[in-house]
Order: sequence, then C-alpha cells, then structure tokens
Amino acid sequence: MFIYDICVIGGCGHVGLPLSIALAERGKKVIVYDINTESVNTVRQGNMPFHEKGAGEMLQKVLADSTLKLSDSPNVISDSEIVIMIIGTPVDEHLNPKFQVMIDSVNQCIPHFRNGQTLILRSTVYPGISERVNDWLREAGLAMNVCFCPERILEGEAMAELYSLPQIISSFTPEGLQKCRDLFGLLTDELVEVQPTEAELAKLFTNVWRYIKFAVANQFYMIANDYNLDFYNVHHAVTHQYDRAKDLPKAGFAAGPCLFKDAMQLGAFNNGNFYLGHSAMLVNEGLPNYVVQKLKAKYLLKNMTVGILGMAFKGNSDDIRESLSYKLHKILQVHAGKVLSEDPYVTDASLLPLAKVIEEADILIIATPHKQYRELNVPENKIIIDIWNVLGRGGLI
Repeated sequence: MFIYDICVIGGCGHVGLPLSIALAERGKKVIVYDINTESVNTVRQGNMPFHEKGAGEMLQKVLADSTLKLSDSPNVISDSEIVIMIIGTPVDEHLNPKFQVMIDSVNQCIPHFRNGQTLILRSTVYPGISERVNDWLREAGLAMNVCFCPERILEGEAMAELYSLPQIISSFTPEGLQKCRDLFGLLTDELVEVQPTEAELAKLFTNVWRYIKFAVANQFYMIANDYNLDFYNVHHAVTHQYDRAKDLPKAGFAAGPCLFKDAMQLGAFNNGNFYLGHSAMLVNEGLPNYVVQKLKAKYLLKNMTVGILGMAFKGNSDDIRESLSYKLHKILQVHAGKVLSEDPYVTDASLLPLAKVIEEADILIIATPHKQYRELNVPENKIIIDIWNVLGRGGLI
C-alpha cells in the first residue's frame, strides 16, 4: 500500500535530518521531504548542511544502503505509512504564538494525506495544537492517527541522544499510540506515554526550565560582578561536591531557536500570567547590554576596537539562529569605536580570521564557548571578557 515506511516533512533541518538518518539506520525506508531544494541536493550528495557530530558518516551509509531517500516534491507524502512533521509554532514580534504557520503547513499537506496514515508532530507546538490538527483532518474527511512525540535532543549530540534518551509519545487513538511504540522503540527501550496535551507541556516545561536556570546563573553573575567579585569563585564554592546545587549552570548567553520562544509560548498559554518566564527573558536578553554598559563604565569604549569571538548561539555549533552574539554586535556598533567578529564554525562573509581579530581588537569578548577557545593565545595587553569562563581564569568584567 505504501512505498515508504516514513516521510519526514522538513527533514533537512536540525531536528528532522538526524531523526531521518537514525530511523533509516534502523532499517526503515525513509523519505525526506523538504521545500529547500538546495538542502535536498546537499544531503542527497552525502553532505550534512549543518554541523552534527557523527551524522556525516551515518548519512553516507544510509544513502548507500538506499534506506534514506530525498525529495522536494510533496507527492511522496502520499506514498508513506507514517508522516513525521517537523513544523513548530514560532512567536511573532509581539511575543505571541503564530498559529498560521501550522495551519498553512497542514492545509498544504491535506491533499497528499491518505486514510490510514499516522501523522506524528515532532517540533514544539503551542498546547492544544495537536488536538486542533486532529480536528482539521477529521473535518477534511481523513481517518488518520494524530500523535505528538516531541524531540528533546541537544543540538550537536543528536546521533547519541536519539538512542539514549527516553522518548515521550502520545496519540489520540490506541492504534496511533502503538505505531509510536513500534517506531520509537527502534531507537530506545525507554518510552514515556502521556496524553497529547501533557506531551506538549512536557516539551515546553523542559525548555523553559533550562531557560530559567540560565537566567538564575546570569542574574547571580551580574550581582557578583557589580560588587567586583568573580562569579566563578562563588560558583565553585556553591557547586563543589554539593549535589543539591550541582545543576547551577555557568553564566553566558542563553539563546537559540527554542528556549526564549518556548518561554513566551508558555506565558501566552497561561494567559500572560508567567512572571517567572518573563523575568527570565529580561535577564537573559539583557545580558549583552549589561556587558556593554560595564565596559563603558570601565573603559573609553568609543575609542576602542572590540572583537567578538563566537557568533553561533551555542558552543561547537554553526547555528546562529537567535544568537545573542549578534545582539551584542548591534549594541557595540553604537557604543564602540569598531566591532570585529569571528567564528570557527559559522560561514559568514562579514566574519574575519581569528588571528586578525585578536591582532586588531583592544577588547576580546568570548561570546560562545567553542572548544577552540580553551587554548586561546592572547597577548597580555589585550582585555579579555570571558563570561563563560572558557579560559578558566574567571569571568569578572
């Protein structure tokens, strides 16, 4: 009845491609559908369009085994028993969820859906969206199993965590839940079964918990720094061989395409009553400006050149989505004499070689904790701002 076991819609991205590769590696016939023809061609040639540890070798293997195929045509949706949709709910400029993205995506797929298929929503969605998708398909006359099974991987570690982390699964039908058991049971023995809205909240709670923890660390960092104390001396005293505080993160730019967005979604879901989440947003989003203001108070910044080391939103990644390094760059353009930037992973014509940035900058800010910076060789006359304590010398500004 079906040519493929699985079709992954949006399958060339950071969530869809590792999952597609993992399922193909387990012997499933997987077709990746993505509207980005350039990415489709890149992956089809055996090249990863982004940095993901261990994925390149496995990609080439599943392509050679013909368990993974790619297409930029939506017709392949009809040929697949299970359809996994990697479409989430973004937020707009007013920090409100944008439902139209999901509405448009489902409507575009409806002509290609078939009775008896199982649709699995994988990306973070506003609570209740899975139920609405289930309603929309019923209204369109389609008898499909609708499921929500959120991803929880750490970007860069997907090819390990897809096999090691428990998978949360849910569905509106018993048949759909069994399909999820069979599918994700290929990756891990640990399955957590909940109701769809519970699964949606579990994903949001996971990301927002991390965001709030980062905000606590960043607020502590600013308090210590304002009193001319090194946060990392205090951090060591708090966490050293003390289990109840070992989850206190380092300070640093908490950004990316998920954490901020999901905190705002949870606030919207709770009718704007999420003061803890909104406070976390103000702390984390305010850290770049805090750094610049501290530099202005200590140095004649308008006559100095500042070099930003690291433009990705997280260490050892090439992903710049919602990176606070770019926010830092914009603020410095107003307050500093000149701003330079570099990143060993990011491809951007505006970035300069590391050696040139070090040579020309008066102040260096390690904005992203890339492993390459751990052995950074910087002349003694350079001012280094190391919020993450990558160099192990503290983070005092």
